[in-house]
Amino acid sequence: MATTQLQPTPVPDYLLTDLHVSYIQSLDVKRDLAYYMTEHLRMNGIYWGLTALALMGKQDALPRQEMIDWVMSCWHEDVGGFSPHPGHEPHIHPTLSAIQILAMQDSLDILDKDRVVAYVLSLQDRKTGAFAGDEWGEKDSRFSYIAVSILSLLGKLDVLDKEKTTEFVHRCANFDGGFGAVPEAESHAAYVWTCVGALAILDRLDLVEKDTLCWWLCERQLPNGGLNGRPEKLEDVCYSWWALASLAILGRSHWIDGAKLSKFILSAQDPDKGGIADRPEDLADVWHTVFGLAGLSLLKHPGMEEVDPVYCMPRSVTRKLLGK
Repeated sequence: MATTQLQPTPVPDYLLTDLHVSYIQSLDVKRDLAYYMTEHLRMNGIYWGLTALALMGKQDALPRQEMIDWVMSCWHEDVGGFSPHPGHEPHIHPTLSAIQILAMQDSLDILDKDRVVAYVLSLQDRKTGAFAGDEWGEKDSRFSYIAVSILSLLGKLDVLDKEKTTEFVHRCANFDGGFGAVPEAESHAAYVWTCVGALAILDRLDLVEKDTLCWWLCERQLPNGGLNGRPEKLEDVCYSWWALASLAILGRSHWIDGAKLSKFILSAQDPDKGGIADRPEDLADVWHTVFGLAGLSLLKHPGMEEVDPVYCMPRSVTRKLLGK
């Protein structure tokens, strides 16, 4: 007996805004095993979801006060940092996400900024300038960016040892112009953004080998329009942010084919349930959704709010906080 093979729903070449809003709203409804196994990412996930909505001009699709109350339930007053979920330990990464959420919700006034600043500074190695993620001491350039970003958003950069911080980030640079997680580590587009972003905030982009790095970054574009994070790797929607935002910071976003990248991002949308995947026909998740949308914002896709390439937040928010 003949069988009928179901055909996948065609993906349109335009942004499925309403579906993406519904997808993000659904993320806190389906409380299956995966939901509980990802508690360690919850604060980051709320930041990703809120940012995605804000870039689509739909920030009000999530309840504001409920979100603020939940964020503050993760505050550790004794330490000065935020945990990713109630019952977890504080870490610098969810601390940044909490601050970004509160900033987008215009609620930074409820934060004990001095306690946060003290927590961030306590994580710096005074000898090398590197930052740890938490009390257990893992260090890499992600945490340097996070620390610098937190202090900048709170208006407290003046208390940072900028020379030591800059020195560590600069030591993560490689011969190809890229940056790695730590000194002598392989160049990777995500670490390029953390290092370039940190140097941009510290006003030290003079240390970047701009043409060499931007050539390396534009080589991340593959024939299908997508970007990868390292040579010989597959394309992935998230690098539409890491690589393109780095190019944007350095004034070289026109070095890639923006039309082909936009087409690739749109092709990774889920036309049935919403959300964006790492590549076409894969499962959508909020991580790739926000970075796909942020990439489209950088590419000036119609209807998108402007994103700040240094902070991955709506430009309207960072302009209000930083005055630039």
